[in-house]
Amino acid sequence: MKGVKNKIVVFLAVSVGGAIGLIKGEEAKQKWVFRVKSKYENRRLMAERKSFARKGGVMLDDIELASFHNNN
Repeated sequence: MKGVKNKIVVFLAVSVGGAIGLIKGEEAKQKWVFRVKSKYENRRLMAERKSFARKGGVMLDDIELASFHNNN
């Protein structure tokens, strides 16, 4: 279900972006599509973090994640 929802969001963003591209130009289209996809990804990431925290996981910030990352 998540994969289908993600594909629908991307499809709608590109479709509406195409219309914006015809009216305002290609650069405006790229900016709009980037904003929509970023907003969707940020919401999904926040939902995953909340779910992880509810299950008793410990939240790490970016610096902590980088320090525990294995660079093999």
